[in-house]
Amino acid sequence: MAEKSGISCDVLISGGGIAGMTAAAAFGSAGFHVVCVDPAPPVTGRDEAGADMRSTAMLQPARDVLQSAGLWDHLAPHAAPLQVMRIVDAGGPAGEARITRDFCADEVSELPFGWNLPNWLLRRDMVKRLEELESVDFRPGTATTSLFTRESEARTGLSDGTVVRARLVVAADGRNSPMRQAAGIGVSTQRYGQKALAFAVTHPEPHRNVSTEVHRTGGPFTLVPLPDYEGQPSSAVVWMDAGPRAQARFEMDEAAFEEEMTARSCGLFGPLKLASPRTIWPIISQKAHRLTGERLALIAEAAHVVPPIGAQGLNMSLADTACLLGLAQRNPDTLGDRAMLDAYHDARYNDISVRVRGIDLLNRASQVEAPALRDARAAGLQALYALPPVRRTLMQMGLGVR
Repeated sequence: MAEKSGISCDVLISGGGIAGMTAAAAFGSAGFHVVCVDPAPPVTGRDEAGADMRSTAMLQPARDVLQSAGLWDHLAPHAAPLQVMRIVDAGGPAGEARITRDFCADEVSELPFGWNLPNWLLRRDMVKRLEELESVDFRPGTATTSLFTRESEARTGLSDGTVVRARLVVAADGRNSPMRQAAGIGVSTQRYGQKALAFAVTHPEPHRNVSTEVHRTGGPFTLVPLPDYEGQPSSAVVWMDAGPRAQARFEMDEAAFEEEMTARSCGLFGPLKLASPRTIWPIISQKAHRLTGERLALIAEAAHVVPPIGAQGLNMSLADTACLLGLAQRNPDTLGDRAMLDAYHDARYNDISVRVRGIDLLNRASQVEAPALRDARAAGLQALYALPPVRRTLMQMGLGVR
């Protein structure tokens, strides 16, 4: 490494969230010299201020990425397998479960659909992995501030005054990506007037590794299996609804909130008890107009943002990383050149576009409040489930496999 004012690397990753750290571990494990920066140090404790109480279901292809990055062995002991994805329609007048349909992993695979992990724990164990890799220079608390590119390299300014010369810059710096903006790449954004509450709960009834998505109005109420917490079955919850309603619940006293969330869950797991702080997030769909610029590749939320339906968000992000790394490994000498980046855009853009549009449609269906539209949604679920070839194809598409 050179003096502080200027360093060189193969890959600079702007963004040290889950997607950015996974990319750093993947490229570092493959032998590339990586610098990874993020303006905020990762929060790695469950009870620390700012902990991300959402969870992520790592679908089968995502596990392959984590294995190649040397992360899976860290994560596997804490992962809850997802054997069944259960869709419950509660759109009738009483707000009770009126249609329940199970999508079972054994219809399409010998493996579970995926493995669920709390986001704070993902960050904790990813930091450990980066510390193991001599090829990765992880700099939490440091932001990217400027980007200058030319045909042969990129030069990125950091908030500590360092200038990093890299053959490839990977923007994993979120939906408001500074690197995407510096490259002049625009986005298309769809707002829904929704927010999502994310938190953990305990409940008396076991989840049996079933992920349950309850539809009524405003957005789904999703319970995703977690390992037991303090001797009780536990789930991660994402509750999407119109923004003002979500904000009011965020501010409720705990007893009233528990009563309301138990009712919204249709009592499927018995009384729900809050087992973490509540966090609240705005819901949007967003897609970059291009995935690349000169010496720059966009991944994760810098490239695409979707509502938290069907475990697609981070799994799309890890598919970005797998594609980009595969191209880099096939021809390391041309890392970051125009041909490699064009190939990355061509390989990922159509799939991203289809998934962003599909999840947009699913989210709009989940928002409906008119009884007739809720009945139509229920009929659609019945029709899709009743045709086994269609059901299996939908599950394979959800997994990102063919």
